[in-house]
Amino acid sequence: MTPTESREAPDTGNGNGDSKSTSVIVNAIAVLRSFTADEPLLGVTEIAGRIGLHKSSVSRILATLEQENLVERDVDSRRFRLGLGMIAMAGPLLAELEERRVAYPVLRELTERTGETSALMVWNGNESMCVEQIPSRHQVKHLAPLGARYNEALSSSVQVFLGSENEDRVRQLLRSGSIILPGLDEDAVEAYLARVGESTKRGWAVNFGETSIEEVGVASPVYDHRGDIVASVLIPAPKFRVSQDTLNSLGEACAAAAAKVTTRLGGRSPR
Repeated sequence: MTPTESREAPDTGNGNGDSKSTSVIVNAIAVLRSFTADEPLLGVTEIAGRIGLHKSSVSRILATLEQENLVERDVDSRRFRLGLGMIAMAGPLLAELEERRVAYPVLRELTERTGETSALMVWNGNESMCVEQIPSRHQVKHLAPLGARYNEALSSSVQVFLGSENEDRVRQLLRSGSIILPGLDEDAVEAYLARVGESTKRGWAVNFGETSIEEVGVASPVYDHRGDIVASVLIPAPKFRVSQDTLNSLGEACAAAAAKVTTRLGGRSPR
């Protein structure tokens, strides 16, 4: 849902301002969500254009968020970035996220074994989100920053999560644009569903430079005690370091790590 200026019109319903208060909250959330790992610094005009609000409205929202340390202003550019207050808000959730706590030592082992970055991803219904990361020791590396969100269909972790969805649900996500698939048509959708099915059977999904020409990603599912996918282990790596033989080795290492996290969670693979 895209915020609009009409939501900021005075409430004419029951007179208690509930509608207006709700619209302000929705608009503030939209402002916060406009920041991404790829574009952490944004100006008022950029945010206004993205979420469909007037610049004056965005300025008021940012001023309030800045007071609460949820955003901060870059000294040089005068643009905004997410503030440390966001970490304080997310801290209790991350501390209680069992998958994150259980996966951490496994991710460390995986990075030591492969030399590449490892990450833990969770699914919010239409995006894969990073909740933990162990960076590669190499000077040249690819990262999955905490809080990064991915909705490209060819992202390896997105493939993993969509493998647990009903095919009709996957079709709906693709056709609505919630999940982005290049060259979207009926043939592309059916080919994608077949690809996801093959990845599920193999135990790991691959993105060989398909969402970023310089990056390769492999991902494997983590299961809970019901056999449902609750997370994904991801290895992002520079493409120049990954041959087909190396790709298979990374996939097998990723699958083994995901299986270990599954076991530590008391989970089970449905296969």
